[in-house]
Amino acid sequence: MDRIIDGKAIAAQLRRDIGEEAARLKERGITPGLAVVLVGEDPASRVYVSMKEKACAQAGIFSDEHKLPAETGQEELLELIAALNRDDRIDGILVQLPLPPHIDESIVLEAISPKKDVDGFHPYNVGRLVTGNPLFQPCTPYGIMKMLEVSGVDLSGKEVVVVGRSNIVGKPVALMCLAKHATVTLCHSRTRDLAGQVGRADVLIAAVGRPEMIKGEWIKEGAVVIDVGVNRVGEKKLVGDVEFEAACSRAAAITPVPGGVGPMTITMLLHNTVESARRRAAQT
Repeated sequence: MDRIIDGKAIAAQLRRDIGEEAARLKERGITPGLAVVLVGEDPASRVYVSMKEKACAQAGIFSDEHKLPAETGQEELLELIAALNRDDRIDGILVQLPLPPHIDESIVLEAISPKKDVDGFHPYNVGRLVTGNPLFQPCTPYGIMKMLEVSGVDLSGKEVVVVGRSNIVGKPVALMCLAKHATVTLCHSRTRDLAGQVGRADVLIAAVGRPEMIKGEWIKEGAVVIDVGVNRVGEKKLVGDVEFEAACSRAAAITPVPGGVGPMTITMLLHNTVESARRRAAQT
């Protein structure tokens, strides 16, 4: 196993596979389609949406962008989602978060058809994940699982410690590891003796969003470390949730920041969109 788990390289190979599958679907008259909805001018969201558009173009996926002003009302947004739910050209609908404060995020996410919920956030899809029969899996946790799989990490019987309990990463990745027969401990910033919990991990998944909160000396010798955190320190420096240099000397394998989990998120979004198009093809 390579010491550094290269997310860019893994994502590049997966995107080639996704592009080939999209091309096969096109030969059958079906072009995978992703609708991306952005409300407002959040700079990070705009960058992320433009990255998604570029990735779609490279993979041969039809990208349908809807950039709405920040003052867009909730009803207007719900009408757009209803129209996209009915649109046969669209296999996936992604509403970029965060939304402006006057819009109820949960109402909007629940309005997306579960069959087009390529982000995997709809309660129906969350429920299917919990019961071990997923339709769409959330993109960042799904990317983590792919990285572990490609890197040859067998989770069966392993002690997995997840630090961070968000609905987007922490909770779903814990469920996914459980489905692979790992013994999972879900920790967070208020966990007592976090160092002791981390020290038991055969596989550590850090997704707490605090720069270098997890010290390298906490890491068990030979552990695999997946660092989901991307934290800006100063003007230009990006660091993860784990002290990278110190952890490197103890871990068997570790993801860098940047270049680790990050590239996998959009890749799995493309994967889910093509998978949705494949299901559409099976019904025609």
